[in-house]
Amino acid sequence: MKNKIALTLFTLALVSGCGKESNVSKNTEVDVAASYQSINKEQLIEHIKVLASDEFEGRAPSSKGEALTLDYLTKQLTAIGFKPGNGNSFLQAVPMVSIEASPDMTLSIGDKDYQYGTDMVMGSARISNLEQLKDSELVFVGYGINAPEYNWNDYQDLDVKGKTVVILVNDPGFATQDAKLFNGNAMTYYGRWTYKYEEASRQGAEGAIIIHETAPASYDWSVVEHSWSGPQFGFVREDKNKDRVAVEGWINSDVAKELFTQAGVNFEQAKVEAAKGSYHLDMGDLTASVTVNNTVKESVSYNFIATLPGSVKPDEHILYTAHWDHLGKDTSLIGDQIYNGAVDNASGTGALIEVAEAFAKLPVAPARSITIMAVTAEEQGLLGSKFYAANPIIPAAKTVANINMDALGVNGRSSDVSVYGLGQSELDNFLSDAAKKQNRTIAGDPRPAAGIYYRSDHFAFANIGIPALYAKTGETAVDEATKVLRTQLKESLGKCYHNLCDEYNDTWDLSGAEEDMQAFFDIGYQLSKENVWPQWSKTSEFKR
Repeated sequence: MKNKIALTLFTLALVSGCGKESNVSKNTEVDVAASYQSINKEQLIEHIKVLASDEFEGRAPSSKGEALTLDYLTKQLTAIGFKPGNGNSFLQAVPMVSIEASPDMTLSIGDKDYQYGTDMVMGSARISNLEQLKDSELVFVGYGINAPEYNWNDYQDLDVKGKTVVILVNDPGFATQDAKLFNGNAMTYYGRWTYKYEEASRQGAEGAIIIHETAPASYDWSVVEHSWSGPQFGFVREDKNKDRVAVEGWINSDVAKELFTQAGVNFEQAKVEAAKGSYHLDMGDLTASVTVNNTVKESVSYNFIATLPGSVKPDEHILYTAHWDHLGKDTSLIGDQIYNGAVDNASGTGALIEVAEAFAKLPVAPARSITIMAVTAEEQGLLGSKFYAANPIIPAAKTVANINMDALGVNGRSSDVSVYGLGQSELDNFLSDAAKKQNRTIAGDPRPAAGIYYRSDHFAFANIGIPALYAKTGETAVDEATKVLRTQLKESLGKCYHNLCDEYNDTWDLSGAEEDMQAFFDIGYQLSKENVWPQWSKTSEFKR
């Protein structure tokens, strides 16, 4: 009875808006509502169980897990009638290199040695078997930002060639909570670790060390320990990444406090000064030494692309994305060695299949093509989506919008939908309409300080001008029972991010994820009408 009522309500919602439709599609409102209703959490759970099983070994790029994942996606999408999205192939090759630093290293600073994993994690982005720092002078460069538009340059009048820069995570807006500074509590790209290493490299530094603190980083030290150890993937480049600093890595906050004390500087006071404006500080006679021995392997990983050709304008595409990869396995561990990645991101990959199947069930294909893309190496810095953005199979001008699904909610239904990057584009309006049909509203980013809009694959598409949406189940539980469940799951879900315990759990409630998938289908169907082109907002940094 519940499904029949929901189907009737959704049909009525479609009818109420049908006056806006100029599409020549012969699908009736009942056809569309039936496809919408076919999306369900039970099927999503089955996909998650397969993709996050031990057999798939954590889905690392260029591994057995990748082969199994691509085979699973190929079988699933072929069975429902999707066609290869790259000519005659479902795959786009992404040439990569794996660089794995030996954990047998010590970071020596001042009169103390620091240990890999517990105190620090060091590595190198250079495609080289050996990189090192040898008595490299330390310089504190505050947030390590050079941003002319904010009148901010921590490297102003500073020569860091041959030196190692020490950098705070996030940006000054978070530290001060000043809404007028950068983007206030919401992280900008200048707060991302990727930017900090890039800028240190542009400045000619020899090494770059980021200080980890849980609140501004938005994750605890265990995420650093697990995510930046083991094979680290990058693109194959002719210069072997020699333009990058020789050594880059992280130290925990306890180590940072020791270093600043050795330098005769109060760490907390230095942070306060660094948030006031362009700032750097000499760290006395402190130098860093570390030897990084790398195992380098070139390999090829793949983006998976499948298309349901449009019935009117097949050259124009609605693009759904999720990353299929996770962290693989760590054979040095005793006991459990597999980072299964159930939430992150077997959930999003399974959701791709569910949404695709809903479109495939329509009696007539949508006017525009529906393209499903599962990208590789998101965990390594959005490599798969970045590669596609630089080598697009579908021209950006023919890509109507991107809807990204990463780490769906597993803690029940919400009366709202959290939009990461709320206000960036008119896609918010489409989501608002879809949510309203579910008696939900849209809300902003619940964790703006984490900079999540810059941390998943939609960012690569936004960077080439494609309006991109990333949203998921919101923060307001729909009822008291869901509030209780969320309280029970909060600690474990937080602890399991990028950890061995991110495995499917029977206590999860994916009813919120079901509603999200249905909303994403609804948005795609509305966008599939051939005269609809969502635009970036006038204030968006991605507006072209």
